[in-house]
Amino acid sequence: MTSRIHASAIIEDGAKIGEDVEIGPWCHVGRDAVIGNRVKMIGSTTVLGHTEIGDDCLIYPYVVLGGPPQDFKYKGEKTHLRIGPRNILREHVTMHAGTGVGRGETRVGSDGFFMVGVHIAHDCIVGDKVTMANNATLGGHSTVGDFAVIGGLSGVHQQTRVGRHAFIGGITAVVEDIIPYALAHGSHARLDGLNVIGLKRRGFSRETIHGMRAAYRTLFHGEGVFAERVVEVANLYADNEPVMEIIDFIRGDSRRSLCHPDD
Repeated sequence: MTSRIHASAIIEDGAKIGEDVEIGPWCHVGRDAVIGNRVKMIGSTTVLGHTEIGDDCLIYPYVVLGGPPQDFKYKGEKTHLRIGPRNILREHVTMHAGTGVGRGETRVGSDGFFMVGVHIAHDCIVGDKVTMANNATLGGHSTVGDFAVIGGLSGVHQQTRVGRHAFIGGITAVVEDIIPYALAHGSHARLDGLNVIGLKRRGFSRETIHGMRAAYRTLFHGEGVFAERVVEVANLYADNEPVMEIIDFIRGDSRRSLCHPDD
């Protein structure tokens, strides 16, 4: 189908526009942008730089995508923002391009929901089916796994990892890595068990959740040195894939320390 572009929209020469795209009033699409099929920009959206927007994204007014990174090391080099299909971006969302000294791109997966005022900084990697509530922010080089939920007004510090299926409560400063499947909250995030409600909603079996909870208790409330408990859990729960995902996350490379529960 033919795309529908409002007369007040500015589409620069060179921009690639897919089929059945709707671009509303006062939008501005830069010359290096690539807009997928059936994307809808309701109005007043700005797409800058080398930005790719996947099919079927719904973009509300005053969203700005692909702006230069807020990083003094950025010197204008060619970097990218890549957004996957079927994302919903509500009003005033901002997502910045990567840096030449970082990954060279910021990458957002598919089927995400980014509420009013969300900011995703340079060189972040955001997985599939991620939800970020109003005014949640990611600092540069952060990673967020699939199905993670970040509550409103929460901020994730640069270089921090948030694991898959993790749930971070509102008004939380995240300055340490959050393991997969965790529930974390507080003025500065502390672990408060597993995201059991999310696990049940996503069809994890009772047996799997029971094993995960037992492993969590051993990891964070057991006796002895933490490194020894990691080895113990890895040996005891080698057949429990989510537990082993947590172990792999703990053992992974990171610039941040690991978030723990309060003592």
